[in-house]
Amino acid sequence: MTNAVASHTWNVVQSHSTAAFVVRHMLVANFRASFDNIEATLTEVDGQIALSGKVRTDSIVVKDKNLYGHLQGPEFFDTENTPEISFVSTSVTRDGEKAEVVGDLTIKGITHSVTATGHITDPIEDAMGNTKLGVGLETTINRNDFALDWNAPLPKGGFALSNDVKMTIDLEFISV
Repeated sequence: MTNAVASHTWNVVQSHSTAAFVVRHMLVANFRASFDNIEATLTEVDGQIALSGKVRTDSIVVKDKNLYGHLQGPEFFDTENTPEISFVSTSVTRDGEKAEVVGDLTIKGITHSVTATGHITDPIEDAMGNTKLGVGLETTINRNDFALDWNAPLPKGGFALSNDVKMTIDLEFISV
């Protein structure tokens, strides 16, 4: 007798999903950017959840063409050599809709474990009869840990960019 494994896969709906980051700029404001090209999968196997995803670094959305070019270069994402940022969960825990996701984040070929908190909704049927669920998570990383080292000193002290970068994802998944 074979024991059946309960398994389910969810794919991201790109048009209703966001991967973004925020970093303090010039000590006075928050700079925000997002990525247009998001791939993500959520799987459930016997009640255990796994989450994985990636964004293409050349899909970054910023309001300045010069800044876009600078972010593609080796001082930041080095898109030519490392075109993706990826994440693979190592554990997912839920308490109702509250969630904690631990996993391996890779930026510029450098991988570190991060912990993100937020929510994972229960499945719901949408107006077209599709089954969907949502994931919203955030974490803060030190960008220097991933060789995102560019900075410029300010004339009266401090630096152009904070080392702390808040990363957020808001993902809508559809049942496959």
